[in-house]
Amino acid sequence: MNPRSSRSLALLALLAGLIVILERATPLCAQTVPVAQSPSAADRPAAVPDPAFVTRANATIVHSRKLIDSFFEQTSNVVCTEHISQTVVGKNNKPLYREESIFDYQLQSNSRNGSLRLTEIRESRKTAFRDPYKTLLITNGFASMLLVLHENYEPSYIFEPLTEETVDGRPVLKVHFKPIPGASSPAAVQLRGRNYSLQLKGNIWIDEESGAVVKLISSLDSNLDDLGLRELQSEIHYSIVEFHSPEEAYWMPDSAVIDVQTPKQHWRNVHRFTDFRRFRVTTQVDMGEKQP
Repeated sequence: MNPRSSRSLALLALLAGLIVILERATPLCAQTVPVAQSPSAADRPAAVPDPAFVTRANATIVHSRKLIDSFFEQTSNVVCTEHISQTVVGKNNKPLYREESIFDYQLQSNSRNGSLRLTEIRESRKTAFRDPYKTLLITNGFASMLLVLHENYEPSYIFEPLTEETVDGRPVLKVHFKPIPGASSPAAVQLRGRNYSLQLKGNIWIDEESGAVVKLISSLDSNLDDLGLRELQSEIHYSIVEFHSPEEAYWMPDSAVIDVQTPKQHWRNVHRFTDFRRFRVTTQVDMGEKQP
């Protein structure tokens, strides 16, 4: 999925993080954008948290952080089917135009040089009809939004436990995260050849028993008026995938919804992942017999 115009807006997370590209987009000039609304009550941490809860929650966050590298190692061993729906959204949140695509998908990781590098591999199984006169959104790399929990970015965010909830019968911890001004970020905006740090805030739901991330919702910490970007939101869900021979269970991305708005346009992409297949590289050596 390559952009059709050099005049494109790319929101890409460094180290193969969130990537959003507008196809055939006109240049985004500085525009007056309404000031972002105050954070909702759901985004604000409780005023006086219980000390025992905070201690337990912090231990869960530390446990989850230690699993991030393992998560990316596991995804490198799995191939799945990815269904992508790219939608242009109109007034009253109604879809105006939509394209559907299907890919074989794999997220590979590499940490040989001491830094984690992520690469997405997609092989087309069903190519969508492309209307050359429609501006669409291309979204890649969102599965690696878990980098906000990675130890490399621990100094970049403040994590504040909110509450305990139950999801699918499992106890989960809801944690709010917000960026520290001036700190490094796993996300950036690339516009006209320049990278601009993309500060994200949001909530993470962590399975208390396993430490796995169940859901991650993020949005811009502040609007980017000078880039013409009004809003960027993502919601990613993860679920357990069971494999046999040998018996293993991985937490894998289940779905992702990416929503982007400028003062004049609104896009929503939905990614769904199914049919997970695990593979391993094996070597077989046949010993030949010496001829007399």
